[in-house]
Amino acid sequence: MRVDAWQVVIVDDDVRVRTYLKERINAHPNLILCATLSGRQEALTWIDQYRGHVDALLCDLYLPDGSGLDVIEATHKSMPSCDAMVISTHGDERNVLASIRAGAVGYLYKDAGLQDVAQAIMDMKAGAVPLSPMIARGLLSQFRSLNPSGKSMHCDSPLTPREAAILDLIARGFAYAEIASLEKLSIHTVKTHIKKLYRKLEVHSKSEAVFEASRLGWIKGFT
Repeated sequence: MRVDAWQVVIVDDDVRVRTYLKERINAHPNLILCATLSGRQEALTWIDQYRGHVDALLCDLYLPDGSGLDVIEATHKSMPSCDAMVISTHGDERNVLASIRAGAVGYLYKDAGLQDVAQAIMDMKAGAVPLSPMIARGLLSQFRSLNPSGKSMHCDSPLTPREAAILDLIARGFAYAEIASLEKLSIHTVKTHIKKLYRKLEVHSKSEAVFEASRLGWIKGFT
């Protein structure tokens, strides 16, 4: 087993999708597939019983026996360091926002976003927020509707200037290493600031932090 590789779990009921994802992951030198699961209950049981380490979860939302959101929430609770990425044919606002609230960090369309899924996992583990273009566009529209004036409200924010700057960079898709370079900080310091952001916003993921801060007008975000 490669000690420098990320451990990945797939949860999807479509055999063709599972096979494709498995091939892409196995072909990447820094990814290891540790499980492929096909249903909600199977995944929940596996999460409850597994005693190893998982770094990334790829999960469909509509499983034969229930919602993939339950799997994402259970993974986030049992394995806080595991980043979850939704892979779905559904990209409507309700599903995207529900996924973010459940703890998802990324969201890719099955039909058009999976060819670079291995790199998306690597980017996600580097601190980026992988989103299919149409998903990102929908979120932009949602953020703008929440702050139609387009004005920044940093002065009303409990965030420090440094925290606000880091959150702005996260909102623009920069990874931890890139943020550290731009802000002239260590990656450890960047992660410490992000943990403080989570506490202030009462959230548990980067994408949820961006959404909540934008909704409240605490960052320039996507205006």
